[in-house]
Amino acid sequence: MGRMSDAPNRPLRFAAFVMNTTSHIQHGLWRHPDARQADFDDVTLWTDLARTLERGKFDAMFFADVVGTYGPGRGDYSTNLREGLQIPSNDPSVLLSALAVSTEHLGLAFTSSVIQAHPFDFARKVSTLDHITRGRIGWNVVTSALDSAARNFGADRLEEHDERYVWAEEYLEVCAKLWEGSWEDGAVRKDPVRGYADPEKVHRIDHHGKRYDVQGPHLSAPSPQRTPVLFQAGSSPAGRAFAARNAEAQFILTSNRAATEQLIRETRDLAAAAGRRREDIAFFLGLTFVTGSTEAEAKAKEAEIDEYLAADGFLVHSNLGFDPDTGEQLDPDTPLSEVRTHAGQSHLQWLREAAGDREPTIADLARLSAKLRARVVGTPEQIADELADWQRVGVDGVNVINWTLPGSYEEFVDHIAPTLQERGLMQSEYREGTLREKLFGHPQLPDGHPARRWRGAFSGGASGTAAATEHVTDAVEVTA
Repeated sequence: MGRMSDAPNRPLRFAAFVMNTTSHIQHGLWRHPDARQADFDDVTLWTDLARTLERGKFDAMFFADVVGTYGPGRGDYSTNLREGLQIPSNDPSVLLSALAVSTEHLGLAFTSSVIQAHPFDFARKVSTLDHITRGRIGWNVVTSALDSAARNFGADRLEEHDERYVWAEEYLEVCAKLWEGSWEDGAVRKDPVRGYADPEKVHRIDHHGKRYDVQGPHLSAPSPQRTPVLFQAGSSPAGRAFAARNAEAQFILTSNRAATEQLIRETRDLAAAAGRRREDIAFFLGLTFVTGSTEAEAKAKEAEIDEYLAADGFLVHSNLGFDPDTGEQLDPDTPLSEVRTHAGQSHLQWLREAAGDREPTIADLARLSAKLRARVVGTPEQIADELADWQRVGVDGVNVINWTLPGSYEEFVDHIAPTLQERGLMQSEYREGTLREKLFGHPQLPDGHPARRWRGAFSGGASGTAAATEHVTDAVEVTA
């Protein structure tokens, strides 16, 4: 019997966490006879899935992405290829155009690292996508966690972890100046007599920073959201500080409710210290689901799933079983507390949390990685109870991690969603407007967001330029 008295004041938000590849998170499951993720390069797989998610009233379809291979930067990647472990993979930003014209309400978010594209070009791509989708684009801001990614873009290795977030601050600043400040409201006139756009309302940004010099103006006129909904996933101290200043939604993986509640509370404290409202950040928890008409049926399906899990795939994906400098494999008995990494510090922290009281070792990586993808197993009513408990500790949404495509989401939409909607835990209808309006109630960035300060910063001629330069100086002082 569902705990109806515990119905929430507002529904949780739901995003489908996917990647345009064969094996994203649950390695080995592509071999399941019902799985189609090995056909990831068939666009109809994704357009059909997007329509299924929209039918189930999911808030968003969120695409992960990487621009390198897991494992040592100069090491062997045979396991990656054998398991289809995020190689081959395709560019999700290109795919979003097809999904945009196949749906009407579903949010479409994608991952792009500061390492892989110049901010001027990236800002134009995002504005184009936001126009195509009529305001449904989100961006997961990442700094990359793979040395192989750095080598694909001309560096020998990743920069030091915290320095990558300083980089991300400037990258986001350049984009925000283009999205928020380059074009004023009302700049587009489409008037045959007065002209298409008003030259007095379109401005260069003249950004001069540590990494980038960008003149502008932005080549795209303002899109419905101007700035896409900003997602972030890092839980290291530097990552959380970046999220507190900039993110509108943060994806989290934690092993228990107490740790989740603490992480959310501390990040909201950081947001308040940065001058934002505590509620300006929504927290999406990554969960997997196995359901059945009875608990016994659900547990039987879970046991079948476990038969397909590929331990070596999880080990490589952890990106922690080797020395980051030499690339040599570490002793399996090495405690995780002694593991050094230039990359996935959040992942290492989550793995140690998941181990409980015992200090885990390299040999535990595959098991812990599978455990970390927290499972909710049971009937739809039991799953609803579990999600209500997560909501009570501060979780705002769920990043639904699949076992198979499209089956995991078809099962969720057809069997779990109706119970959640009946309990008030999931929306039954879409709100009109942009993705930001659907999620937060306002169509564009709120005044308290730091990127919002660029609106009007370039509109005052010489004085506007001076004001913009002042902001650049302040931003560098804050992040350096």
